[in-house]
Amino acid sequence: ETSPRVVFENIRGCSAKCLCMLIENISGLARGDGFTVEVIPEIKVAVATFTKSIDTTAFVNKCSKNKRLKEFQVTTRVLELTRSIKVEDVPASVSTDYITVYFQSTQNGGGPVADVQLLPEEKSAIITFCDHKGKA
Repeated sequence: ETSPRVVFENIRGCSAKCLCMLIENISGLARGDGFTVEVIPEIKVAVATFTKSIDTTAFVNKCSKNKRLKEFQVTTRVLELTRSIKVEDVPASVSTDYITVYFQSTQNGGGPVADVQLLPEEKSAIITFCDHKGKA
């Protein structure tokens, strides 16, 4: 199974709007209807999540040949599937039981939780799911 997410690295010269237009042109899908984009400016990375079925490996291959992405020196790769996520800004009063119940809720996009590790000094937690599909 291939991840529905593609990482765009080194996006410093490419605005979010420009990147979205490039993704639309390369994938043939529309933003919001076929994919979403999350930009992480601190590390000059964006992650596209495809909500419609797409061969992300073929998409990455097309990106590597795209003239504009080459000019911007943007690289792409399929985001590996993971069973763990890190959540931030977790209040000190929140228990592991509460976090477990919250992330097991299908309403929140979760699934069966295998482990919760609180990191109070960072005000964060690492949630490990039983399966990579259960992620909020």
